[in-house]
Amino acid sequence: MKMSNRLLTRAGALALAAGCAIALSACSDDSGSDDASEDTSSTQESMAEETTEAMTPAGEFGAACSAVPADGEGSFSGMADDPVATAASNNPVLSTLVTAVTEAGLGDTLNTAEDITVFAPTNDAFAKIPEADLQAVLADTETLTSILTYHVVAGRLAPEDLAGEHATLQGANLTVEGSGEDFTVNGEAAVVCGNVQTANATVYIIDTVLMPPAE
Repeated sequence: MKMSNRLLTRAGALALAAGCAIALSACSDDSGSDDASEDTSSTQESMAEETTEAMTPAGEFGAACSAVPADGEGSFSGMADDPVATAASNNPVLSTLVTAVTEAGLGDTLNTAEDITVFAPTNDAFAKIPEADLQAVLADTETLTSILTYHVVAGRLAPEDLAGEHATLQGANLTVEGSGEDFTVNGEAAVVCGNVQTANATVYIIDTVLMPPAE
């Protein structure tokens, strides 16, 4: 009997020790699981932030940016030093727009405006308009002013703020759709070189002249 009791006591002690070991192991595993979960969550958040940053252009973007001079007053760095009308006049990609702005007498208005966004049609955009119609518009100051001011929005719009409906200086709204480096204006004009900085404006160069809605 004494031997049997000793064996039972010893067996009980071993069982208790084993139970404690299992409990400690379980606690250790739970802690490790929590740490792993926190690490995974942190990694996912970091990846999401990096993805968002990658979708937002840090500087100028678009296929037509390669047509902008690499240096001089018409380059991106040169344009950044001048107000928008002056900056455009130094850029050969925008010479027809500059002619239109001059004909409408809007040079000083644009140069002295504070923090604006300009959707600037390229020479090729104006070339889509039949020559006779273009010359007629250039000769009609009221119509020309309406068209040009429809390309100007108050405030500097960064790429991440570009999509949406925006009131123009002409009075009517225009709508931008897209994200990242792919944007269209009013569903017809594509941004071919965006996020160009001048002293008082952010410029998005587009491939089609925008026409304000009929009143």
